Amino acid sequence: MGRLSMTRRTFAKVAAVTAAALGATATAGQALAEQSDAASASAGEVKRIRSCCRGCGKMECGVWVTVQDGKVVKTEGDESAFQSAGNHCAKGQASLQAAYHPDRLRYPLKRTRPKGEDPAWERITWDEAYQLTADGIHANQEKYGKETCIFMGGTSRIWSMAPYGAFKQCFGSPNGIQANEICKGPRFYATTLNASNAYSWMEVVGRPRVFVQWGGASELSNYDDSCRMTVEVATRADKHIIVDPRQTNLGKEADIWVNLRPGTDGAVANCWAQVIIENDLIDDLYVRKWMNAPMLVVEEESFQPTPCSSAEQSASIVTRLLKESDIKEGGSDGRFMVINELTGNLSYYDTTADNPGWEGEDWTPATEGFVPQQAGLDEAGQEQGFVLDYVPFPDGLYPALFTEEGGREITLKDGTVVHVRTVRERYIDFLQDYTPEKVEEISGVAADTLREAAIIYATRIDPSTGYGNGGIQYMLAPEHACNSVQNQRACDLVCGITGNMDVPGGMRGSTPGWPYFDLAMCNPDSKEIPAYDSSKILGSENFPMIGSDCGPGWADATSIYDAIESGQPYNVTCGIGQTGDFMNQSNSLFAVEQLMKLDFWCSIDLWHTPCVDMVADVVMPAAHWLELDCIRKSQGSSGAFGATVKAVDPPGEAKNDLEIVVGIFKAAGVPYFDEATHGAKWLEGDEAVKHCNEIGLANFRILDWEDYKAEFQEKGWFDSKVEKPEDWGTYRRYQIGNGHISGGFPPTPVQRQGWNTTTHKQEIWSTVLESWLVNGVANDGKPEKVCYTDEEFTPDEVFPKYWEAPHGPVKDPDLFADDNSFLMTTGRRQGTYFHSEHRQLPWCRELWPVPRLEMNPVDAERLGLEQGDWVWIETDQHKIREVVDLYYGIAPGVVNAEHQWWYPELSQVDHGFKLSGVNCLIDRHAQDRICGSSNLRAYGVKVYKATPENSPFGNPVPCGDDGTEIIHTCDDPRLKDWMPDYESARGEA
Repeated sequence: MGRLSMTRRTFAKVAAVTAAALGATATAGQALAEQSDAASASAGEVKRIRSCCRGCGKMECGVWVTVQDGKVVKTEGDESAFQSAGNHCAKGQASLQAAYHPDRLRYPLKRTRPKGEDPAWERITWDEAYQLTADGIHANQEKYGKETCIFMGGTSRIWSMAPYGAFKQCFGSPNGIQANEICKGPRFYATTLNASNAYSWMEVVGRPRVFVQWGGASELSNYDDSCRMTVEVATRADKHIIVDPRQTNLGKEADIWVNLRPGTDGAVANCWAQVIIENDLIDDLYVRKWMNAPMLVVEEESFQPTPCSSAEQSASIVTRLLKESDIKEGGSDGRFMVINELTGNLSYYDTTADNPGWEGEDWTPATEGFVPQQAGLDEAGQEQGFVLDYVPFPDGLYPALFTEEGGREITLKDGTVVHVRTVRERYIDFLQDYTPEKVEEISGVAADTLREAAIIYATRIDPSTGYGNGGIQYMLAPEHACNSVQNQRACDLVCGITGNMDVPGGMRGSTPGWPYFDLAMCNPDSKEIPAYDSSKILGSENFPMIGSDCGPGWADATSIYDAIESGQPYNVTCGIGQTGDFMNQSNSLFAVEQLMKLDFWCSIDLWHTPCVDMVADVVMPAAHWLELDCIRKSQGSSGAFGATVKAVDPPGEAKNDLEIVVGIFKAAGVPYFDEATHGAKWLEGDEAVKHCNEIGLANFRILDWEDYKAEFQEKGWFDSKVEKPEDWGTYRRYQIGNGHISGGFPPTPVQRQGWNTTTHKQEIWSTVLESWLVNGVANDGKPEKVCYTDEEFTPDEVFPKYWEAPHGPVKDPDLFADDNSFLMTTGRRQGTYFHSEHRQLPWCRELWPVPRLEMNPVDAERLGLEQGDWVWIETDQHKIREVVDLYYGIAPGVVNAEHQWWYPELSQVDHGFKLSGVNCLIDRHAQDRICGSSNLRAYGVKVYKATPENSPFGNPVPCGDDGTEIIHTCDDPRLKDWMPDYESARGEA
């Protein structure tokens, strides 16, 4: 493939011209869309609004919303949106049914009866709701301290993320039950440990040559580059590989299916690394220069790890990596030693210098590079970007990846002689436990298949590009088997050693601004926002990383529920939930039992969910995405940003979450806005929304929210490659100082070369895990204990060590002794629901009326089961019912259940979540050993037929407490009761 070589400055100038041109005219696809709008508008009754769908919460699909006579009558995909290519799934199309649903929350409410009974909700004013909430929390804090309150947050709808930040700041508590503990968070944290925050995001829109889907079905739902984009990329890729215990929708078209046993992802990823290294398929220069592979490890166990300094870490880091301070009096503890292959002498990388770099290097940002020629981008109207050429080592330096046999002898400054070997050598030793033959025994995947998949992935189809075939779209499944952080570290390192970090189609991280922060979090410029004490975060008593300066940033949900029950380490008595629920992690039964004990709870939601009706004392009605204005950027690597644009007014008195958050701040007496900048500490209504969005637009070329919306309506989605050519438009940003940026913000990255780690390198050997878990910096120098066993963390935790799931067939074989024993996985993606959402939408429910348990027909025949039979799924915690769905795409002995089901049609306060809620089955203390995430997959269950004899009310179909059946057929007349109610008070925006 030919190259168009140029300098980065020239590329930036070209991009600036492109941006100017886009400001003058729309693309052809956009122009056609506008022509369609113009034709419709001639009648004077129809308005077509460009917006961003939030039907699932994990994507940024561009859509058109048609409003006729003040009502939304249609939503459809925006073909001009480069990140979604016109995609608009069933969930998105059903959004108008959600907006006009008769069961929507419309007014603020307060409970008038004790919890556990019908709440007998009473309508109140917004001022009352705000003040009851602030007073309820303050009263508990006066009695128990600031940390007594908790905040529960759901998925990443940018306007409703206050539990992740704003409420913690408003009330001074560090404790949040956050969905990211079990969704994306472990991935973000793993890449933070390895390189930089959120580099788990893959640039699918970059059209990788080899497309690897690992543990998910993004062709269906819930991922940043999903559905139509995934299908296009998969079908056009030279090779398509899926790694999954079930054959996904696209899996039947894949070139290779790595059909692993649930929970063994880490072993398979390490196997790929072993095969890639053994076959010399690594990116040698990247491994030497941008990973800590050539750094030296002191071998002797008698050596006490020593402290080190780094501009990137404020926490205590002690490591076996050899530093200048270990061998020389007065030497720097931030200079990490390597062996110069050219001379045989020691050299170093200095992390503490004013301008960090290799010995003899005067680093300046790279400038030379080329425009890639990724197939499919030009025809899709996407920018190619600019790939920086690799910058070589300084003259006279070439770090060695190997030492002599037995290691190099080094004399420490106290005269002790030790042996050192490179991190690469130690990593190779570690990987010998993960050869294809050994991993076949672990995962059930044939050794030849493992070897073939790894070689196809790593063998460059076009070596002339200088970069790999693409990253790995590793998704949710590897986070759920109690080895979440290490599983993701293993995948990240496979991408690193093959040269797929920050390259076209590779791992790029989160799209940088705009906006550069979540709008429901506080104004970062405010001088009056109180701080909270992160050292008191719940979970740190069980998981030392959670309370560390190098921690993942969340409280542990199970630890919070345990604290409510025990009062230890302190009392938890109140909180706020914002579109979050207790069904997504930990054991749902235990969770809600504890939440019902709280003295006060406020829920902000659209629906009467189980959490609202069982737990809340005050309820605040939130607006739907069709009813609000909010800036939106891609949370992943598409580079797209645009807006969700208000199409109609919300029903009753429902409000945009941004207004609600500001209102709670005001009632609490805490400024939300900086008065000097915005003219007031609190704003209301459209003014609050406008100012929140303009905070997000800071430093953009359009600063006014109305002007931004106008350009978005006319021209369509903004491309960060065009708007930020010297950042998102540039690949290999670690060579220009942008590898230190944490996710999508702050807007100005730290200008140092390399990655955001102790060593400034992508760390194969994790200095943070070594320090906190192996060397026990928080435990008097003793290795920490694993949370759910008496085992200690072992020295090889510095690498992505694989551990078996605690209730899988290896660790807990007694669970698999019976004929009706199965290994269960859950959480698969499907086209009609998003986690707990949409069960009350007729279009969705009639397509998928009941939860399904996929089972291999061989197993079903053995158990006397047929398609459509209700079955019991049982553990020692609880039992639930789902319907058998016979499927050859899942291995015998494995079943796949659906998650987060509840039944809005049941009027009882729990809405039947116990009937089919899969997380009622789990052991709440089976958790990831590093970050606390729950064991949501890869555990043993018993499955047997539901019969009249073993079912309540003599009915295998789940029923409410009064015997009312759930909706279980597509012709249930109750579905008609949920049809849109267009008569409720609302008006056109």
